[in-house]
Amino acid sequence: MPPLSGRDLLSLSDLSADELTELLAFATELKSGKHHPQFPQKVLGLLFRKASTRTRVSFSVAMYQLGGQVLDLHSGVTQVGRGEPTSDTARVLDRYLDVVAIRTFDQSEIQEFADYASIPVINALTDLEHPCQILADLLTIQEEFGTLKGLTLTYLGDGNNVAHSLLLGCALVGLNVRIACPTGYAPNPTIVEQASQFGQGRSNVLVTTDPEAAVKDAQVLYTDVWASMGQEAEADDRLPIFQPYQVNESLLAKASNDAIVLHCLPAHRGEEITHEVIESSASRVWAQAENRMHAQKALLASVLG
Repeated sequence: MPPLSGRDLLSLSDLSADELTELLAFATELKSGKHHPQFPQKVLGLLFRKASTRTRVSFSVAMYQLGGQVLDLHSGVTQVGRGEPTSDTARVLDRYLDVVAIRTFDQSEIQEFADYASIPVINALTDLEHPCQILADLLTIQEEFGTLKGLTLTYLGDGNNVAHSLLLGCALVGLNVRIACPTGYAPNPTIVEQASQFGQGRSNVLVTTDPEAAVKDAQVLYTDVWASMGQEAEADDRLPIFQPYQVNESLLAKASNDAIVLHCLPAHRGEEITHEVIESSASRVWAQAENRMHAQKALLASVLG
């Protein structure tokens, strides 16, 4: 079990390369059923300001399988929805819970919660990062190819939270990462620079506006919705801008012959990815979704251990 007891995971940059590698190995071990630590009477709180399917269910099932319990603390049933300060909520929940996963908009909110709570705080998605998703992604790629080092992952679309965490995670494990985005939609330059520093001697980091060059010989093609939660009003305006970045059969043909396709879901078929590709033999989307549970189970056990 990785030595993460009591630690927060607000960003993948909170982990060292060795810790991330150990966490993925532990997830593989748990998925095999060879080892199953138990944490009876431990309680996970899910403090969610954003809608969720995979994150809510995968965290809940993972905690139940670890012998613990889950409280769903969405804003509609707590005082958070009525404006209670984050610092007050954190200091109260810190006295009730053993670990909390937070899904919200601003990274500053989850950072403030962690500043006021002593229990482990896990980023279950913010507008800046989605670290738990990338744990599952890396686990899926490792299962497929038997390694991560030296492979190339190409992400196509909006330079959003998923792109940010992919940059950091891939760089840490030695996976080359290319981000292809339209002009004006590139990822946060500070995170790109941080990933480049992490990747020195391990991973090549590239941000480009050329989707065809980005997918050339890549082993993994990855995409996400073109308008994230909170950006729905922009969705129609983005369609023509992002169309060249659609993961379709033509673009897939330019990747490596053994390339796989990933999508963090939910998918808008016919927009960022075609129905044919997501249902093709190259798709590993459903294994990727399943691995959310295994990766998060490893994370929960590690921070509770």
